[in-house]
Amino acid sequence: MTASPTSCPDALVALAQRLADAARTVTRGYFRKPVTVLDKEDASPVTVADRESEAAMRRLIEEHDGSHGIFGEEYGAVRTDADWVWVLDPIDGTKAFITGKPSFGTLIALLHRGQPVLGIIDQPILEERWLGVAGRPTTLNGAPVRTRPCPDIAHAALYATAPEMFVGPDIPLWETLRARVKLPRYGADCYAYGLLAAGFVDLVVEASLKPYDYLSMVTIIEGAGGVITDWQGDRLGLGSDGRVVAAGDPVAHRQVLAHLGGRGANG
Repeated sequence: MTASPTSCPDALVALAQRLADAARTVTRGYFRKPVTVLDKEDASPVTVADRESEAAMRRLIEEHDGSHGIFGEEYGAVRTDADWVWVLDPIDGTKAFITGKPSFGTLIALLHRGQPVLGIIDQPILEERWLGVAGRPTTLNGAPVRTRPCPDIAHAALYATAPEMFVGPDIPLWETLRARVKLPRYGADCYAYGLLAAGFVDLVVEASLKPYDYLSMVTIIEGAGGVITDWQGDRLGLGSDGRVVAAGDPVAHRQVLAHLGGRGANG
């Protein structure tokens, strides 16, 4: 189901922390302040905070090594065939940001030859930062965190950002899964994945995501002892279809896959 990822050099871990620091400085300056909200072509909102945060991160990457690729939500993709590719979402949860709710976050992922080797979720208002590096334990503000056991989804707390992210034939699959768990919840954006890594949530199941929405989660969830794949049980990458299953317990992950039509309990 998963491949063994390459290790990540300490210099690139340090660079990732600098990217998160730079984005945090920009975002904090605009939070709960009057900002103009524009609609992108897909009708999703964007603010000056999104654009300035990503621009700041991209400048640091280019200064460090101009051969690295970048795939960002606001300014597009360059050199995505490079060995090292940064995937950036300056504000995941812009709707939360513009309504004053601190469930948004800056997402940073680093891929090496297509494999996720580093991920950051940074919540700048609460000053919480999850860091996942391939082969290392996931940390929250420097302290290791772990997922919690939940071998039966009937006892699970389940998050998704919003019901409208499920479309077409995914709708009934989501609805019946939501009915099977103990505590279904909406509205945590990327923060739900951090809560899963820290042992407060059992499942995050989502759809209609872009690579910058999910790639940072891979090393964070795996380094905390969890499992994260697409709905078929395959490892996530730039070419995934945007449907994600994250679970703190591998048994619960297999149960969800079986429900969604993936490989399931014997996969």
